[in-house]
Amino acid sequence: MLPALTAEEAGPASLLSWMLMSLLVLPIALTMGRLASAVPDSGGVVSFARRAFGDRAAYLLGWTMLGSIPIGVPVMALTGAHYVGSLFSLSHTGTTVLAGALILCALLLNARGIELAGWVQVVVIVIIALMLMIAAGGAAPLVERESFEPFLPHGWASVGLAAVTIFFCFCGWEMIVPLAEEFRNPSRDIPLSLMTAALLIIVLYLSIVAVTVGTGSYGGTGGLAPLSLLMEKAFGSAAGAVTGALALFITFSSVHTNIAGFSRMIYAQAREGELPGWLAKLHPAHRSPIAALYGCGAVFGGVLLYYGTAEPSLAWLVKWPSAIFIFSYIVVMAAALRLLPAKSGGRVWAGLSLVLCLAIYAFSGWAAGFPLVLAAAGALFAFLRRKPASMKSAAGAERSSAPGKSPR
Repeated sequence: MLPALTAEEAGPASLLSWMLMSLLVLPIALTMGRLASAVPDSGGVVSFARRAFGDRAAYLLGWTMLGSIPIGVPVMALTGAHYVGSLFSLSHTGTTVLAGALILCALLLNARGIELAGWVQVVVIVIIALMLMIAAGGAAPLVERESFEPFLPHGWASVGLAAVTIFFCFCGWEMIVPLAEEFRNPSRDIPLSLMTAALLIIVLYLSIVAVTVGTGSYGGTGGLAPLSLLMEKAFGSAAGAVTGALALFITFSSVHTNIAGFSRMIYAQAREGELPGWLAKLHPAHRSPIAALYGCGAVFGGVLLYYGTAEPSLAWLVKWPSAIFIFSYIVVMAAALRLLPAKSGGRVWAGLSLVLCLAIYAFSGWAAGFPLVLAAAGALFAFLRRKPASMKSAAGAERSSAPGKSPR
């Protein structure tokens, strides 16, 4: 969906935004690979912050990253819903309700402890790659030079604004970090894995962006289901319908998996006292993190309610989780400057990535304040959790004198 949304935002010049992000992702992936092999820790990027800047920085980064999924999951659900909506001409409200139904179904399955099998994820990845390759190859003969004129209809600033939106597509490298301890040769295999992945997605993204812009498959009623539009132009209406159905399956799988991982992360942090304790409650029968799932459902519902009533653009909505990812990468790249060996080339790549991430973060607008608000909320919770010594002493005396209880 994002190639079409960024084309609406920056016109054909959105190609420059995607090229910029393609260049940025290489040093980021390389730095993340160097960090994962040099500091193999299942704690992921938060552990990098802890080693470089201390426990407080790691705690605040953890709180900051909590804000990505509550908006990211509704965006994923809305993506699939818009593909089906374009197929059946659903209204904005109907599309939003369908997205809500997707999320509700995933929440109910997670509450019962039903996890998608690993092979489902492999199938999803293969389908996405095949769809992108077929759409790009089939639509390539339909590209017209006139579609790239005027090339810069909204000015140079739109290129930077589109880059913030695009960051949502180029994040996730940190997810391999918790697996570093399981690699036999992490110093070789992790950087190789990440660079291979980076090159593959760069080719796929730039190909689909070029044909999306070159065939004018954005804007209007098909603007939020561009892949169906491309497939329909290349292979007929049946191909567009199949693409819409597959998009729903793909997005449901992503929604289900993200909810599963995020709810367990909330549960783990609540169990450790880093979030309110009630979020650590488990389902009595299925042992699933039911309280965390309730909390997720409430936040997802609020985001969808806002989307359904205020009708913001999805590109605007994506900027908020993108700002969190950019912020977290800024922290990680700064950590890399302290953790990687001074004589290695890793610090050079980390410094370059840090500068580029800061430049893109400057285009985030109001969304740039979102990570700071989340960090402030974490700091406030930590402050409220600590009782003054006098209060603790009084509470201890009360417990020791309570009926039926002996002092310990």
